[in-house]
Amino acid sequence: MAIFINGPIVNAQSDADLSARRPASFLNGKGLFDADELLNITLKGDIRGLITDRVGEPGRYPLTLSLLNEDSSAISIPIIARTRGHFRRMKGNCVYPPLLLEFPANDSLSRAYFKGPVKLKLVMPCRGDMYVIHEWLVYKLYNLVTPLSFRSRLVNVKMVDDGNKKNYQTFYGILLEDEKQLAERNNMVVISHQIKPEQTVTDPFLTMAVFQYLIGNTDWSVQYLQNIKLLATDSMAVPVTVPYDFDHAGIVHAPYALPAPQLELSSIRDRRYRGYCIDNIKIFDSTIARYNRLKDAIYNLYKNCPLLDPKYLKSTLRYLDEFYATINNPNDLNREFTYPCNKEGTGNVIIRGIKEK
Repeated sequence: MAIFINGPIVNAQSDADLSARRPASFLNGKGLFDADELLNITLKGDIRGLITDRVGEPGRYPLTLSLLNEDSSAISIPIIARTRGHFRRMKGNCVYPPLLLEFPANDSLSRAYFKGPVKLKLVMPCRGDMYVIHEWLVYKLYNLVTPLSFRSRLVNVKMVDDGNKKNYQTFYGILLEDEKQLAERNNMVVISHQIKPEQTVTDPFLTMAVFQYLIGNTDWSVQYLQNIKLLATDSMAVPVTVPYDFDHAGIVHAPYALPAPQLELSSIRDRRYRGYCIDNIKIFDSTIARYNRLKDAIYNLYKNCPLLDPKYLKSTLRYLDEFYATINNPNDLNREFTYPCNKEGTGNVIIRGIKEK
């Protein structure tokens, strides 16, 4: 995994000047999410004001984002940043709040590299950036499964405060594809109205729901669009489900993550299938076959990542073993994936958030 190095800032004002200084990925028509190399970015401005903005309507903070060219020079783009989210925005929960970065429509660099105008989410460390790496791999895992998934880019973030001499620690973050970019890439539009999971397209829903079971994530619901986006070919078509925000997944194993008490799970590592009731297990056949075809690629995603702690890697491979043992055992598969049909169980609990409202 290549790592870019820092260099002097260069402001490219014209398209001709831009062509001379942009990375090779620009010249090849590629953008931010077309490469996997770790990308160094610097955010400069009122950083203290931004990261302490944790309550009420978030303010808008003008910043400069700088990143590197292949010739070790850097380019800079003026952006607007604000805090976002709920759980991770609260100061008592996380060291840094997650951010939303808004790129200008009239900036040539923004258009070339970030496909602007666009808004990108920046996932920040909550309790250590090792968990950022864990969550980034979950996004990469779902990219293996389906193009109906958010693309991501692991970044190394340096923050420089204009009016403060405090040195902020450099850390890992994740830049996430904008939902409109995701929709356009799949020739779809974003749908925002409430809907029941049974009213979505079956195959993408099962692909998504089994994926959530694979990673041990129960913090989602279609009804309340909790960590779920809906896409459709047009505003009147049946939508498909796209998941995001995986920090409460068992495979990430973040220390602050707890399952919703309504689910009656003892650990975040306990899996619970949370789709709707399908009592004919044969309907899952094509979905299970998909995950079996991808088994080697999924394992290799983790085995080939040099950023993982060996202990975490070992436990994650064992966690994947448990998933594959379940889906390839007919009795276990039937028990787990028909659980929402059990009226005495918690398979039909609807989650609005970490705490049910």
